Amino acid sequence: MSTDTAPDTADSTAAPKPDAAQASAADGTTVPAPRFGMPGRPLRRSSPFYVGFVGGLGVITAWFLAQAFAGIKDVIVLILISFFLAAGLNPFVERLQRLGMARRWAVAFVGIGFLLAIAAFITAIAQPLADQTTSLINSIPDKLTELLHNEQFKRLDEKYHIIDKAKEAAANANTAESVAGGLLGFGKMVLNSVFDTLTVLCLTLYFLGSLPGIKDFIYRLFPASRRPRVRALGDEIIGGIGGYVNGMLIVATCAGLSSFVFLEVIDVQFALPLALIVALTDLIPMIGATIGAAVVSAVAFFDSPTKALVCVVFYVAYQQFENYLIYPKVMKRAVDVPPALTIIAALVGAALLGVTGALLSIPIAAAVLLIVREVVAPRQDEA
Repeated sequence: MSTDTAPDTADSTAAPKPDAAQASAADGTTVPAPRFGMPGRPLRRSSPFYVGFVGGLGVITAWFLAQAFAGIKDVIVLILISFFLAAGLNPFVERLQRLGMARRWAVAFVGIGFLLAIAAFITAIAQPLADQTTSLINSIPDKLTELLHNEQFKRLDEKYHIIDKAKEAAANANTAESVAGGLLGFGKMVLNSVFDTLTVLCLTLYFLGSLPGIKDFIYRLFPASRRPRVRALGDEIIGGIGGYVNGMLIVATCAGLSSFVFLEVIDVQFALPLALIVALTDLIPMIGATIGAAVVSAVAFFDSPTKALVCVVFYVAYQQFENYLIYPKVMKRAVDVPPALTIIAALVGAALLGVTGALLSIPIAAAVLLIVREVVAPRQDEA
C-alpha cells in the first residue's frame, strides 16, 4: 500500500497572497505599504463636495479681488489719466522725431512745454484769486458795519435776535470744533489734490518717455500669429486717444480765446483768468461749457447786471456755434463715434467716475467701437 498522496492542486496553482504589510509595485514586486495605509482614489471633480468647495473658494477670491480693486480705484484713475495725457502728447513727440530730433530730446522738449503751460495757467488763476480773497476779507468789517446800520436788518434783528444767536453759535464749543474739522478737511483735500497732481505729472512724463516700450510689451502678450493685427489695432486706438485729446485742446483753446476777446470788449475784470476757466471747463463733455459760462456770468453780475445778461446771450450763441461747427469738424478727424453713443458714453462715464469718467468715456467708447467693427463684426459675419 502506497503511502504517496496526490499533490494538492489548489495549493500548487494558487498565487501567493501578499502580506498585509506589503503592496504590489508597478513591476510586479512587492513593496512595504505606507504606514497609514494605501491612498484612496482621487476625489471626482463631479462630486458635489468638490464643486461646492472649489466654487466657494472662487467666490471668496472674487470678493477679495473686488474689494482690492475698490481700494485702489483712485490709483487706477490716476494711471488712466496719466496714460491718456501721454497719448495726447505723443503726437507732438512724433512730429519732432520726424523733424530729426531724438525721442528722448523730443520727450524732454514736449514735457517742459507741458509743465510750463500748467505753471502759466496756475499763475494766471492764482494771482486774481488771491487778490479777490484778500479784498473780500478786508471788506468784511465794512460790510458788517453797513449791515448793522441797515434799518431793515435792525427790524429783523429785533424780531428774530439774529446777532444774539450768532454770538451764541460763535461761543459754542461744537461750533469751534466743526469749524476746526472743516478747516482740517479742507487742508487734507488741498494736500491730496496737490499730491494727485504731482503724481499725474510724473506718470505722464514717464509714460510719454516709455510709450513705445510699453506698447511692445503689451503686444508680446498676444500670440505671434496675431501680433501684426493686434499692433495695428493698438496703434489705431492710441492714435485715436491722442487725436481726441488734441481735438479737445483745440476746442478749449477756441473757447478760451473767444471768451478773452469778448470779456475784454465788454470790460469785465480778470478777463484772462476767466477765459482760462472757460477753456478748462470746456474740456468736460456736455456740461463743461455751461459751467464755464455760469462762472463768467456770475462774476460779471457783480460788476453789472447788464454785462451778466450780455454774457449769457454771448455764451448761448457761442455754444451753438461750437456744437454744430467747431466740435464736429475737429472730432471727425480724431474719433469716429456716433453722436448718440457719445452722449451715452459721457453719461455712463460721469455716473461711474464723475468728471474724470466723462473725460475718459469718449475715447474708450471709440476704442470699443473699433474693436467691435474690426474683430467682433467680421467673426459674426463668418459664423
